[in-house]
Amino acid sequence: MTVQTFRELLTQRPFKPFRLVMSSGQAYEVRHPEMAWLTRTSILVGIDVADDGLPAEFKICSLLHVTAVEPLPAGSRQSADN
Repeated sequence: MTVQTFRELLTQRPFKPFRLVMSSGQAYEVRHPEMAWLTRTSILVGIDVADDGLPAEFKICSLLHVTAVEPLPAGSRQSADN
């Protein structure tokens, strides 16, 4: 996956939540565009988002290890990983 691919996913309007699937089998949900940050080689994903909208921590996901991006159904729960 490329930075441009993720930039498009994060800036599309209306935003469509998605799940990142990693080569390790772990998966991370991006429910809101403000819960993901791009670098040149990684996407940082906020996880364990509390009622105040702030993540408890974030995961650094190498773009080289993202094997799939799956759309999430509207109203699905936030999960850290599988």
